[in-house]
Amino acid sequence: MGIPEVPPDPPSRFIRAGARFMATGPAQSFLRRYGWRIDRALIKLTNGHLSLSMTLPEVLLTHTGAKSGQQRSTPLTYFTDGGRVICVASNYGGVRHPAWYHNVKANPRVTLTSRGYQGTFVGEEMVGDERDRLFELATQFMPNYAGYQKTTQGRRIPVVAFTEVH
Repeated sequence: MGIPEVPPDPPSRFIRAGARFMATGPAQSFLRRYGWRIDRALIKLTNGHLSLSMTLPEVLLTHTGAKSGQQRSTPLTYFTDGGRVICVASNYGGVRHPAWYHNVKANPRVTLTSRGYQGTFVGEEMVGDERDRLFELATQFMPNYAGYQKTTQGRRIPVVAFTEVH
């Protein structure tokens, strides 16, 4: 796999502090409204070498709109597991799934870009025990996911695995 491997190890103190800040209302509001737009431009401009996150690995997901058919780009935090890129459709703990999730479900063939590498992948929603195992790894890697699950008003946060197409 050309996307840099990222084990879902527990975060450092620095990352935990950043995660606590990003879990605050003002930070989440900023991220939902503006952060992803700035991040998307920054990742594209630097070919995946820089993002707003600075501390967490990010991948730029380029996907096809389920209804529009137009290309869309979304920056996402990720980790890797068994040669797959794992992304969590948390939508910052919102009550609805993020648009990228619906788009990938409708059109699973996507492009992922990170740290100078770009490749074609197929996304698949994980279910059952595999979803639960990966979500547990995700909460270990990024503690905010556990908090996000509590604010979804019952929405089960999906986990999507992307496998590279050779």
